[in-house]
Amino acid sequence: MADTQHLKDLVSQVRRDIVRQVHAVSSGHPGGSLGCTEFLVTLYNEVMDHDPKFDMDGKNEDLFFLSNGHISPVFYSVLARAGYFPVAELSTFRKLNTRLQGHPTTHEGLPGVRIASGSLGQGMSVAIGTAQVKKLNGDSKMVYTLHGDGELQEGQIWEAAMYAAANKVDNLISTIDVNGQQIDGSTEQVLALGDLRNKFEAFGWDVITVNKGNDVDAILNGLHEAKERSGKGKPVCILLHTEMGNGVDFMMGSHAWHGIAPNDEQLAEALSQNPETLGDY
Repeated sequence: MADTQHLKDLVSQVRRDIVRQVHAVSSGHPGGSLGCTEFLVTLYNEVMDHDPKFDMDGKNEDLFFLSNGHISPVFYSVLARAGYFPVAELSTFRKLNTRLQGHPTTHEGLPGVRIASGSLGQGMSVAIGTAQVKKLNGDSKMVYTLHGDGELQEGQIWEAAMYAAANKVDNLISTIDVNGQQIDGSTEQVLALGDLRNKFEAFGWDVITVNKGNDVDAILNGLHEAKERSGKGKPVCILLHTEMGNGVDFMMGSHAWHGIAPNDEQLAEALSQNPETLGDY
């Protein structure tokens, strides 16, 4: 097994970035951001072939599209820590005239952001088009997406899933953050999703399940397996089982922290559980 301690150190620092960003402006979405920290840290620092110098066309490099754009705190932190823009800019999150809007936008020109997202359900469609363009251009690199499980209640996701399989878009790997929570409660209570593996397989996808979705080693193995299965006529779906609010004990396992910020006392407690490893901004 590869040494992943550097990833675990980065995870701790990114968690600190997340809670500090949302605390500073008393707004944002810490729960899902914390739940996806290990995934995005691993994807950007161990799996994707990408260039922090950033060119919007993204030719000859792997591309990522964040579809559930409300988890922007983790996305911004991972991008900054990967060298896309200065880490100090994280202090401008959700402030006036910032490039770090509450949901990612493109008109601000923030490196690493290729689509505006937050209107749920759209990211897979964009990624499919991008993946097809790569095929037309003879570009062998991959396209990755991330979606919330609550987002799967959007009909456009399933139209896109059907299209991807019918057109053999096999350079696409879409990950579903299966945390069982959304803004109004559990996904089971709001609108039950049923058997996601059977659904994606019925739509013609190859499906991988990662049960330990907050373990960098398990995530790394799952992403490598997904890449090995790509290029064989089917898009690949990773069902990543995570814990909302992971790494901050009082936020874990509840939809309550989907979209609220910690107060001063809660911030201190969250930071005490996640050591500063690479330096705060």
